[in-house]
Amino acid sequence: MSSAQYGVRGQTAVITLDNPPVNGLGAALRAGIVESLERALADVAVRAVVITGSPRAFSGGADVKEFGTPKSGMEPSLPTVIRVLETSTKPVIAAVAGVCMGGGLELALGAHFRVARRDAQIALPEVKLGLLPGAGGTQRLPRLIGLEAALNLIVTGDTVPAARFEGTPLFDLLVDTDVLDAALSFADQVVAENRPLQRVRDRQVQEPQAEAFLAFARNTVAATAKHFPAPLKCVDAVAASVAQPFDEGLRVEREAFLALMNTPESRALRHVFQAERAAAKIPDVPADTPLRKIAKVGVIGAGTMGGGITMNFINVGIPVVLLETRQEALDRGLATIRRNYENSMKKGKLTQAQLDERLARVTPTLGYEALRDVDLVIEAVFEDMGVKETVFKTLDDVVKPGAILASNTSALDLDQIAAFTRRPQDVIGLHFFSPANVMRLLEVVRGARTAPDVLATCMQLAKQIKKVAVVSGVCDGFIGNRMLARYGAAANQLVHQGALPQQVDGALQTFGLAMGPFRMGDLAGLDIGWAGRKRRQAANPQAYTRIVADALCEAGRFGQKTGAGWYRYEPGRRDPIPDPAVETLIADFRREKGITPRRIDDDEVVERCIYALVNEGARILEEGIAARASDIDIVYLNGYGFPLHRGGPMLYADMVGLPNVVRSLRRFAAEPGADPSWQPAPLLVKLAEEGKTFN
Repeated sequence: MSSAQYGVRGQTAVITLDNPPVNGLGAALRAGIVESLERALADVAVRAVVITGSPRAFSGGADVKEFGTPKSGMEPSLPTVIRVLETSTKPVIAAVAGVCMGGGLELALGAHFRVARRDAQIALPEVKLGLLPGAGGTQRLPRLIGLEAALNLIVTGDTVPAARFEGTPLFDLLVDTDVLDAALSFADQVVAENRPLQRVRDRQVQEPQAEAFLAFARNTVAATAKHFPAPLKCVDAVAASVAQPFDEGLRVEREAFLALMNTPESRALRHVFQAERAAAKIPDVPADTPLRKIAKVGVIGAGTMGGGITMNFINVGIPVVLLETRQEALDRGLATIRRNYENSMKKGKLTQAQLDERLARVTPTLGYEALRDVDLVIEAVFEDMGVKETVFKTLDDVVKPGAILASNTSALDLDQIAAFTRRPQDVIGLHFFSPANVMRLLEVVRGARTAPDVLATCMQLAKQIKKVAVVSGVCDGFIGNRMLARYGAAANQLVHQGALPQQVDGALQTFGLAMGPFRMGDLAGLDIGWAGRKRRQAANPQAYTRIVADALCEAGRFGQKTGAGWYRYEPGRRDPIPDPAVETLIADFRREKGITPRRIDDDEVVERCIYALVNEGARILEEGIAARASDIDIVYLNGYGFPLHRGGPMLYADMVGLPNVVRSLRRFAAEPGADPSWQPAPLLVKLAEEGKTFN
């Protein structure tokens, strides 16, 4: 069924792209455009053709859901559609409003003329999916806006308003009014003046210093692209627009596009693109679930976490009542918020007026009574169930009916917290990651009795404060920290067996992680994990096994905050320095345990640590704590520094091959004295045996 609507206005045919929400150029729409154009060409009364979309979108580009499917290569392909437009014997005018991105912009470039609203959003963002524009964008855009401007747009994938290109041949007319009416008038002028058809392919790139500029661009891009091949391929393709005939440039572009499509980096980026959108959907909560109004928020605790949480809301205009128990702690928290904004102001990201407006949205208080009329309250107090009990019982007495009561706990039992109140349906977990005003991830923890509208409201609110939200069920550590515990245990075991912290960190950082587990521990504070271990030890003393990190904490080495942890730190600096004292402590620990150290290579470090993540992720998926494997990937990419080019631990396992992961886990599990958690998760084994993947 065609997704293009055909009509005639006077002497002009109007082809309207009709594939909501953004007119993705799927197979049906591509076919509809060609059929409509042929109809217009066959109608002798039609003198010109306008192709347009909706006020929201001319076209958001290719339909990424078709990538890797037979439909993506189905004719007419996008290059075919553009060729049909470009070779039309009647003038074709693109009328552009809303988003005009990727294949959508390439389609517009195939028209003979372009009329756009000034606020139309223009981009070639394929590089963000590990690709390059594959339908002539790298060849046509430099011919219209110049080499440097085109390369910047293509390599960054940035979105810019159409008004930016006023005075260039990219747009023949920019308007602030209805773009279709403007395009129809423009078409009448073209016909009346009998203007020659303007094909972009017939123009030349005007850049006398092209060779020198491209050499500079290659060096710059190579230094910043790191793990991703697409940016350099973009440079190569754009260079062909200067040095090669148009058709040869198209061939260079197409070959690079197809090659990039098969790279693991592009697969990872496309996976992440779709995973972020999937994470926003909750299978048993309809999209039209009524939302609760959130006009005022309360935050309990003005420490690092509470202050960061506060900034999220005041940044988007939501006033916050910030509660502390002591005036000096409240003053310190407010000063930190102000300092953070002042740092942004020094970088030119904020004005004084904006800083003043945001701080004016904070109402500091020392009393719970001030929270009486808030719509949502988030506690960010000490991670202790007794403290949480006091807070939630007080909130239950004070805060108005219908308000959402949220805990920022990173591990505690949310159902137990909810049971402290007479309204467990209003209780939810909102686990922000530190620094909360910077990190994108928000784990939304759904309790056994959390109401659907509470969940839907918090997911919408996450979007409003620009977070990537992932729903987690209730378990110790939820998705992220539960997996982190297994990852950390694997890293500790490697140190017990013969590796040093700097080797483990180095191997995982070479793999692509932003920071190895021991550096991360020093940054976060080793006392936090120690408190959790002591809590679990108290609950189940027989199950607890002492680890090296306990010895570090007993020696007062809590990480950067004390100048020593797994590494030592010079005063005022954060560079980790390997410490012989730690090596001695580790050697003493091994002797105490009767462990003879062995040689461990970097591949084994990566295999054990990453497969530990994958295995626990499979259990989390099997238990329904996470709805999708891709949700787990989003958690690790946005909250734990997992390398983007790997696509998350679960996609990485898919790419390695699940049978290979299972074989390695079974080998680890068969070692003498191995932790039972090395046994492969039943879901992992099942998928491997069935030849399936997580994603």
